[in-house]
Order: sequence, then structure tokens, then C-alpha cells
Amino acid sequence: MSVKTVSEAKRIPTVVTFLEMKARPPVLPPPQPKSKVAILKAEHPPVHFYRYLYDAIGRDYYWVDRKKRSDAEIAELLKNPGMEIYVLYADGCPAGMAEMDYRETNAAQLAYFGLMPEYIGRRLGFYFLYQAVMNAWSKPIRKLRVNTCTLDHARALPLYQRMGFVPYTREERYIELP
Repeated sequence: MSVKTVSEAKRIPTVVTFLEMKARPPVLPPPQPKSKVAILKAEHPPVHFYRYLYDAIGRDYYWVDRKKRSDAEIAELLKNPGMEIYVLYADGCPAGMAEMDYRETNAAQLAYFGLMPEYIGRRLGFYFLYQAVMNAWSKPIRKLRVNTCTLDHARALPLYQRMGFVPYTREERYIELP
């Protein structure tokens, strides 16, 4: 049995796949989910609400980048007009989040996308992703990017590809836990 040092225990290897689409996807709209759903843009969300969404959705997938930022840094990010947060609600409860980054000219990045654990498997992922992608293409962009890694949900990469995203590179990385 090997003994890991503290620094080794805080590094998790992963492979990141970078994907993009250069035109509105030709996929047909998914059917409306059977549950009561709504997608709302979070206008000036408080930091604690953003952290709640980020932590609840990303906990099982080692989402840590935003955890390393201070509340003041998150507040500045949320105030930036090039950042938009969309929240999927199902039966009145937060069920997912899509964080869109429009700060680069003519491009958008789906920075974070996911569902709360209790809403996975309810056929909401493709519906929510479709809405997020169509919303992005309603803006003056020429490409939309997203990345996923081997630590994300096993269906993340196939879902992005089904939507029309095309992988353009892969990279081995380590996730540094806070």
C-alpha cells in the first residue's frame, strides 16, 4: 500500500475535451418535459445563491474553480454584463444551472452546465441544454464552446455531441482541490 502525500491527494487527474459549434445546430427541439418546468435568467443573483447552485450541481464532479474565488470575486463576475446565469426550475425547485460567458467578441462559452443530482434521469438535460444553446445563438456570435472532462457525468460528452458540439482538442490535466 502506497502512502500519498498531502499534495498528491489534492490532485485528481482528468482528461478535458474541448468542443465547439460554429452555427446554430440543426437538431429538432426536444419535447416539453412532463413536469412543470421554467427557465429563468437570474438577474443579479446573490453570491450565496450562485454558490448554492454551483456546489449542489458540481459537488459530485469536482467543480472547484469557483470555490477558489472569494465572494468579492464571484460578485464581480456576476455583475459583469457579459455573464448570464440561467436556472432551470422543476416543480418550483432549482433543478439546474447554465452559466453563459459572452465576454469574448463574437463567441460564447457555456462555462458551467448541469442538473441537481435529484433531477438527473428525468429527461431534463437535453431540454435545458437545447434552450441554453438556442439562447446563445440568438446573440451575435460566430461560435459556441463548451468543455467537459472525465470527472463530469458519463452522459455529458454524448449530450454535447448530440446537441451538435464537435470536439476539437483534448488535454490531460489535474484538478487541484481547495
